[in-house]
Amino acid sequence: MAKIFSSIKNHVLVGLGIGLLSPGILAGIAWYLMNHTTVFKKADLLLIGCVAVNLLWMNFFFKVNKENAGRGVVSATFICAFVFFFYKIMQEV
Repeated sequence: MAKIFSSIKNHVLVGLGIGLLSPGILAGIAWYLMNHTTVFKKADLLLIGCVAVNLLWMNFFFKVNKENAGRGVVSATFICAFVFFFYKIMQEV
């Protein structure tokens, strides 16, 4: 798998893009499940699981010595966590 991603540049913006895109896609799937099924109607923790995917990306980038890309993923994780926090606050109101 390292050969596939070896061409990824070691830039913070690349990590930020990957860190926002992968949870975004998964959050879209989770949002669809939350709104179209009765089982997942109140499963807000699915959205936290989508953000947890960034831990895998972060681990991968730090293993292949692409620290700047890993820092971008960490930044994206904090952004996603704040978005989830505001989502939960707006649900309470």
